[in-house]
Amino acid sequence: MGQATGSGPRVDAGRRALAAAALLLGTAATVVAVITAVNHFPRGLWVILLTAGAVACAWHGLVRRGAERVVSVAIAVALLAVAVVLLLARDPLATVVVVACAAAAVAVARLALPSRVRLPSAARPQHPVLIFNPRSGGGKAARYHLADEARQRGIEAIEMPMDATLETTVESLLADGADAIAMAGGDGSQAVVAAIAAREEIPYACIPAGTRNHFALDLGVDRDDVVGALDAFVDGGERVVDLAEVNGRVFVNNVSLGLYGEAVQRPGYRDAKLKTMLDVLPEVSGPGREVVRMNWRDSDGFAHGAGFGVLVSNNAYRLGQLVGSGTRPNLDGGRLGVAVMEPGHWLQRGVVRQWSPQSIEVDAADAVPAGIDGEAELLTPPIRFVSRPRALRVRIARHHPGCSPSAGVPAHIGSGIQTLARMAVRGTR
Repeated sequence: MGQATGSGPRVDAGRRALAAAALLLGTAATVVAVITAVNHFPRGLWVILLTAGAVACAWHGLVRRGAERVVSVAIAVALLAVAVVLLLARDPLATVVVVACAAAAVAVARLALPSRVRLPSAARPQHPVLIFNPRSGGGKAARYHLADEARQRGIEAIEMPMDATLETTVESLLADGADAIAMAGGDGSQAVVAAIAAREEIPYACIPAGTRNHFALDLGVDRDDVVGALDAFVDGGERVVDLAEVNGRVFVNNVSLGLYGEAVQRPGYRDAKLKTMLDVLPEVSGPGREVVRMNWRDSDGFAHGAGFGVLVSNNAYRLGQLVGSGTRPNLDGGRLGVAVMEPGHWLQRGVVRQWSPQSIEVDAADAVPAGIDGEAELLTPPIRFVSRPRALRVRIARHHPGCSPSAGVPAHIGSGIQTLARMAVRGTR
């Protein structure tokens, strides 16, 4: 995740100590297990393999959800039980040490992985402005008295007018001396304000007053603390994140194309979003549906054939059963995320290919239905996507997480160990 210094977000001393402790416990379990395996060969070798398998399954379960978590943890317990039975009679002390250290290493590692980060301090703006959409989120602005709360914090509050575009409103505020802009509204409005703030190189704050607030979630803004998000311009920290463009238009989350673009307009999709992408798309791609054929070439030089649903995002989403799926682990990778739904799954749900180019160009014979940050559009080919690395200075309230829910959940045990090592040695994630 980004920050102004470009060195990665800092972790606090407590989490750094936990990361070091997890690595030491894991090392201790490994050393004792190896010594025991040598002393009690070949039985000890089986104990090592069983214990390693138990640790891997336990980690797999801890970072996943639902039935997959239950099954993985159950397998880990079973493997560990067999290891204990094999070794307990021969070397009970070593058994206790290995099992205790291995279990403690997994537990402490999970505690160490950050659910929040400490962002660099930033000077309070002199003339911050809040623009709020009174209709977003079923009237959240009025329900939470956002205008009054903003003024109490020294933030000028402006209701989004009906007789002028949002761009015109922001430009007028800048001309009047605004040096920081916050937007309380949906992700489409967030993109408009973020684009102008990035152009002017001024701080921006995302106030989660929309319906879903996906950008706020991935930024690390607490979506349940609408009023508290205003503190971003009081004593907030700052991080620098990427934006992305499609045919010159900025988006903060994603652009969906083809039948996936049509799915954006379905109520079921808007409720489920990415987490049920595999369920939603087949419903709009059944027999008799005409598919807009697309092909594309990305910045890595690869040409790709068409799928029936394409999602291009500002940094890649984590999909599947991992904790935090449907969110983006980082927003400062300088890459797009591309997910293509293709037919072929034996249950007819399709399969997803993912990769992360810096840019991509999509071509088609006809105009392509699209959803840009959830808003329905029709795009004329060629459709050009590009990442704009470190384009936006974002202020976030200090009591908010400051990172995505998936930021502290490594995809596998190897990346988990690397993350813990960075935390312990450098104090960064």
